[in-house]
Amino acid sequence: MKRSLVIGCAALALAAGCGTASAQSKFDVVIGGDAYFQGAYVDQDRDQGLRKTEFANRYRLVITPTAKADNGLEYGGRIRIRAAGTNTTVSEDRAFMFVNGGFGTIQAGVINGLSDEYGVFGPNVEGIAGGPDNNTVSFYSGALPYTLASFRALESGDIGTKIVYLSPIFAGFQAGVSYTPQYNNVNQSVNRVKGNTLYRDIVEAGGIYKNTFGAVSLEASAFYQFAKADIPRTEDLSSVHVGATVGFGAIKVGGSYAFSGDSGYATGTRGVDDQQVWTVGANYTTGPLILAANYTNAQGIDNTIFSVNSEAELWQAGVTYTVAPGLTAGLEYNFLENKVAGVRDDAHIIMVDTRLAF
Repeated sequence: MKRSLVIGCAALALAAGCGTASAQSKFDVVIGGDAYFQGAYVDQDRDQGLRKTEFANRYRLVITPTAKADNGLEYGGRIRIRAAGTNTTVSEDRAFMFVNGGFGTIQAGVINGLSDEYGVFGPNVEGIAGGPDNNTVSFYSGALPYTLASFRALESGDIGTKIVYLSPIFAGFQAGVSYTPQYNNVNQSVNRVKGNTLYRDIVEAGGIYKNTFGAVSLEASAFYQFAKADIPRTEDLSSVHVGATVGFGAIKVGGSYAFSGDSGYATGTRGVDDQQVWTVGANYTTGPLILAANYTNAQGIDNTIFSVNSEAELWQAGVTYTVAPGLTAGLEYNFLENKVAGVRDDAHIIMVDTRLAF
């Protein structure tokens, strides 16, 4: 009933906004993207067989065709092509159509969940030295808490084909809801068989708020995600994420908290903490420099064996320098204190991060 309501609301909104939508003669196509190159020096306690240095890079190209009908309806699509992964694979993690109108926005296709797209988790976003989403822990070798890579709603990063509805913005507030039939089932794949994936009928709902009050700016969000476990003897998905960032002049402070309990655990699992992750950070901007610091605490089941308890604390500090519009260079220091099944393995990670955005 809930998933039918989500689909029905989206369909009614689209029908109400379309009318007789005669298209203009052409689409405007916008091409953009971003890239990073990272180099790291890692001093890890349990480093048998490991080198100290490593590089990583990623390149993304975003193509967005849009058009506008005579009645004001805007429509189009977006694809984000990625040169990423652990080999030469080129893939896409965004491939969806959209319509915008007085009723709000509808997106349909391959796209991440709402909290992954819109959730606030503090001022230090990807690309700012000291940010928890900066790919830093990829240079660590070994098991980590699953939540250290999922610090919003637990499975909001899943790109399974979905439909998303976003309301119009009212006084700085925007609500949204999404529905995904099957976890990690994308593009032309049609698979109606039960019991062969982690979750099914995934719904995420919540809202974001952005406003300014004189010299003070505020961003906040709250989302809840739930789904049925598709594998027998597995706990259902139930995950909440809240976050906020406050800015005053050149200073921003904020953080977030996500709680997912025993989502995805084998039924009857004992001796493993509830899945939760929280982060707090601050940054200061002066001219072309951003000085940033961040702390993240993650706990719950590990991300490799999926059977033992793990907990990690990540301290980060760094500086980002804007070399030119769209080009930044950053230097950050990270200390990771990690414990899996009672075994501690600390790491010092010094990383250089260079980014291009166009």
